[in-house]
Amino acid sequence: MNRFLLTAATAVATALSFALPAHALDARYTDEDGDLIADIPTDPAKLVEPSTLVFAYTPVEDPAVYAEVWGGFLDHMSEVTGKKVQFFPVQSNAAQIEAMRAGRLHVAGFNTGSNPLAVACAGYRPFTMMAAADGSFGYEMEIITHPESGIEAVEDIEGGKLAFTSETSNSGFKAPSAILKADYDMEAGRDFEPVFSGKHDNSILGVANKDYPAAAVANSVLNRMLSRDVVRADQIRSIYKSQTFPTTSYGMAHDLKPELQEKIAEAFDTFEWEGSALAAEFEKSGEAQFVPITFRKEWEVIRKIDEANGVDYTCG
Repeated sequence: MNRFLLTAATAVATALSFALPAHALDARYTDEDGDLIADIPTDPAKLVEPSTLVFAYTPVEDPAVYAEVWGGFLDHMSEVTGKKVQFFPVQSNAAQIEAMRAGRLHVAGFNTGSNPLAVACAGYRPFTMMAAADGSFGYEMEIITHPESGIEAVEDIEGGKLAFTSETSNSGFKAPSAILKADYDMEAGRDFEPVFSGKHDNSILGVANKDYPAAAVANSVLNRMLSRDVVRADQIRSIYKSQTFPTTSYGMAHDLKPELQEKIAEAFDTFEWEGSALAAEFEKSGEAQFVPITFRKEWEVIRKIDEANGVDYTCG
């Protein structure tokens, strides 16, 4: 068994004690082993083995760019699994979750804040994330503004607008909402007007172009955009930086045949980063490998943020 699935299999013995409410998973899924993610079905009739695996990366401003970035990796996955692999450009977190729930998406990278909902409602089984060469991983939520906004501190947002990305985003909505309420006694709708851009890229561009006075974003996305010269450092000023959060996780649909799930995990485990388009893109945010994770352990802080925000994982 490869290192990713071995980590998942032993998660119960090593995970932290925090647990989601018993109703966290949709009724169509089971969690007999207590790892907080959907079990692989034991009934062979409920298992699937598609001839083409569909992969989606978390929504970004220009999906075509990332189709090229992921191209070499998807070729590798095809070789390891013996399946055709297709890149699926998703336009929103909700569409990505619905695609997996409906069986149209098999392997995916879900952004930090979407993980609990994808796990609960789509049977998503995360098992890895990108990390630096030394094994460290994660990103911070930053509240950014443009130098001419007149905003010098978080408190100055009061009475104005703050751009969020979407309600399923950790750094783009959940974390800043919890932090603003707990540390600054500021709430959207009462103390400032919330606007939603849809994506981190949109929020960053909106601040740089002075469409938004301030925005809450993931600095991993900001750093990549600065590295690609999409925005300039003199267009952005940070006024708040959070603790470190886990970044995008990668995983698969729960109902893929176990042997296929093993092969998909093997593809992540054996991918050669050096010289790849994936390395060229993600080294901009300090990432250089895939490392094993568990939803129970690494996403504890995100579940606590959701709990503080009163998030309900009820599926539509």
